[in-house]
Parts: sequence; C-alpha cells; structure tokens
Amino acid sequence: MKEVINFYNQKDAYGCFSNFSAHSFELEDKHWMTSEHYFQAKKFEGTQFEEDIRNAETPGISAKMGRSRWFPLRADWEHVKEDFMYRAIHAKFTQNDDIRKILLGTGNAKLVEHTRNDSYWGDGGNGHGQNRLGVLLMKLRDELEDVQF
Repeated sequence: MKEVINFYNQKDAYGCFSNFSAHSFELEDKHWMTSEHYFQAKKFEGTQFEEDIRNAETPGISAKMGRSRWFPLRADWEHVKEDFMYRAIHAKFTQNDDIRKILLGTGNAKLVEHTRNDSYWGDGGNGHGQNRLGVLLMKLRDELEDVQF
C-alpha cells in the first residue's frame, strides 16, 4: 500500500506544501510572498486589484481578497486556475532548495491536502474531495526528479 502524506497547516511537518507557507519566489518579473498571493491575484490579472492582492500583508488577507466578489473574476478562471496553481508551485519549489528537497524526499507517497474546508484543492476532510493541489504537487515532484539543480 502506498504511503500517504497529509498536509494542510503550514506549521506542520509538511507545511511547506501549503500555499500559505512563507516561501517567496519571483514570477512574471514580480516578487510573490507566497503561492497563495500569486494564485489569488491571478483571478484579477491586469487590474489594480491584482497588485493589491500581491502586496497583501499575509496569505490569509490575500485569500480573503481573492474570494471577494467586489471585483469580477476573469471570465476564463475555471479553465486556467490549475495552470496558475502549477506555475505558482513550480516557481516556489524550484526557487527554494530546502522545500524542493522535502518534496523530492516524499518518494512516491500520495500527497493529500487534508481539509474539510476544500473539496476541490483538498480531500474534503473525508477523502472524497478532488485533492487537486496534492495531484499537482505529485506531478511537480515527478518532473523535478529528472532535473539537476
């Protein structure tokens, strides 16, 4: 049976897999404090609200701003959101050696964002969610295994 590694809280053992973890990166000629900042901001790409979210003080504030519907989401968001998530985690894990080693150190374990707060990116808390963040992290892990840094 395949090992399962659950993650959610950025303070836990595998907390670096959380989009709230304090691992900054450069992407699109900008500095991003967390992957949460990048992901939420891209919902409003090309607007001032994108910059406001990028500059939010914490990932929690960026998430709250990104979930606000004071500004309309980009029309294609449902079609592009996984691409933006992958860009964020790719930049995060390729630009931070310490957490890249942690990701690669998981071998072939199944990575699961274990939370009842999200059944799309996470497992819904009961294993019935789609766990898309875990799936994208495993895809990234597979791709990074063949790259020399």
